[in-house]
Amino acid sequence: MSVLRSLNVLVVDDHDHMLAIASTILRAAGVRTVHEATDGAAALDILSAKPIDLALIDYNMFPLDGVELTRRVRTGTDGVNMHLPIIMMSGHAEKSRIHAARDAGVTEFLAKPLTAKSIIERIKSVILNPRPFVKIDTYCGPCRRRKEAANYDGPLRRAVDADPSFNAA
Repeated sequence: MSVLRSLNVLVVDDHDHMLAIASTILRAAGVRTVHEATDGAAALDILSAKPIDLALIDYNMFPLDGVELTRRVRTGTDGVNMHLPIIMMSGHAEKSRIHAARDAGVTEFLAKPLTAKSIIERIKSVILNPRPFVKIDTYCGPCRRRKEAANYDGPLRRAVDADPSFNAA
């Protein structure tokens, strides 16, 4: 995928081995600019100083974990792009963790162990099939609805669905 060459990607993982694996996969796939951070605070520093197009963030880090880092990015208060595509990585892919990541505003979720194929598929999904961005009082991030059922005639799932002033940016 030739578009990968132009991406500036940030990889955040507190395990040096996993950081090296993810970065190596990205470079082998053609990504020329890969920035690395070993914790959420260092990631915020990079995000506020450099133009990053996509971030791969580990779920379980200390002291600032991937979910909290995602929430901070989505608020935009740290001087970072709140619309940044974020792929969350985790060796623990229980439903509760996936939901926590989704509710924090991640764009995609990737279970470890990482493979080149799984990383490229998630990046393609983010680039080729972007979801609308939603910013409301209780949530900021990509629309959590994966698909719209054209023939759905059941009850509304969100109060804002009935609000004509709702704006999905």
